[in-house]
Amino acid sequence: MKPAKEPVTQAIRVLRAAKVPFEGHPYKYVDGGGTAQFAEEMGVDEHLVIKTLIMEDEKGNPLIVLMHGDRQVSTQALARTVGVKRIAPCDPKVADRHSGYQVGGTSPFGTRHAMPVYCEQGIATLPRIYINGGKRGYIISLDTQDALRLLQPTLVEMAV
Repeated sequence: MKPAKEPVTQAIRVLRAAKVPFEGHPYKYVDGGGTAQFAEEMGVDEHLVIKTLIMEDEKGNPLIVLMHGDRQVSTQALARTVGVKRIAPCDPKVADRHSGYQVGGTSPFGTRHAMPVYCEQGIATLPRIYINGGKRGYIISLDTQDALRLLQPTLVEMAV
């Protein structure tokens, strides 16, 4: 059987342009499977699989939130840290418009619109992370410090 062809997404173009080494991991996408599906299929700790969430404040300003796959975001803690009244996940269609990616395949790299990035501080302590490569069924792994250097996120405590 031929190996799955790896996609060249906007995220991959950004990583290549920045000369950031990464490894591609195509997997069988299951709607609603999330990080647990990838972790189980690839035999990796779900804590190392980072979800990319597009959220918005009460004025509709979008932001990118990076969180461990096995944790939830405390939107109240994040709102306090950011200094807004409320933060909530975007409607999937709105998230798609902001990011340029389809929900389930959202990468923080190469988004359609520049957005502030907030990253759970525990992620910065990991040596290597798995994160979406810009397409459903495609995760990339890379050195955490390379990801942080490229994204320039604000590190925050927001895990539940």
